[in-house]
Amino acid sequence: MMSAADGRCRLFTPELSAALAAGAAQARGAALRAGVEPKDLAALERRAQAQAARLDCHGRDLAQAAARVQDAFAGFQRVTRMTWPGDVADWRADRGVGRATRWRVAQDVIFGPDHMTFGLAGREGASGLVAVAAFADGQTPYAARLVLRDEARTLGPYLGLAADAPLSRKLPPRSATRGFLAEARTPADAELLPKGAEDGWAFRFPAAAAQALADLDPREGVAVEFLFPGDKVRTAYVEVGDFAAARAFLQIAAR
Repeated sequence: MMSAADGRCRLFTPELSAALAAGAAQARGAALRAGVEPKDLAALERRAQAQAARLDCHGRDLAQAAARVQDAFAGFQRVTRMTWPGDVADWRADRGVGRATRWRVAQDVIFGPDHMTFGLAGREGASGLVAVAAFADGQTPYAARLVLRDEARTLGPYLGLAADAPLSRKLPPRSATRGFLAEARTPADAELLPKGAEDGWAFRFPAAAAQALADLDPREGVAVEFLFPGDKVRTAYVEVGDFAAARAFLQIAAR
């Protein structure tokens, strides 16, 4: 409820608000993995909003609650690196200072003999959604496409018939997906290459793609398709996981 109260009463600094957002996103992911229905989480959020609407923004009780939150997050704001474990893969985040391009949020993927690192990359204060791939046979894709569930065409996530279903089974039929074509292709910076790779290609996706990914259920999978001449496609699958929490974590300024 404190996130809702902060939204109405502007209780915290932007950094602390971002910390709350990261915590809320992680809690949502944990609840969904535990089997809580999305509609129940939505109802809980509506109740929190309704309670926040009745609060006195200058009341003593709210001030005391806000002080407790500030104390609880004081140490968290100084953390610069975190890892969010997933069912299949982890997201790691780094919001440390520095001018060099680096992975801010990243997940590593092995698909066949090829390797990919996917996530948010950039310099301090700026990051874009990027896929960096190294291909064992030295082939060069001419484009890359991010494919994920279209929330406007579906009523909820496709999670396969079993909890341990592969990520490829956690995407809906093609007719219920949306795609984002990479805006740019460049040789990858050495700092962004998958572990052990000597060279590779970096593909940058539109800003809207990062938000679309963050809006998905953490149990879902998405596909990164690398397109080669001759209508050949190599596909890497990414677990949505706590991408939203890791992305929010980047907004917390280190102190």
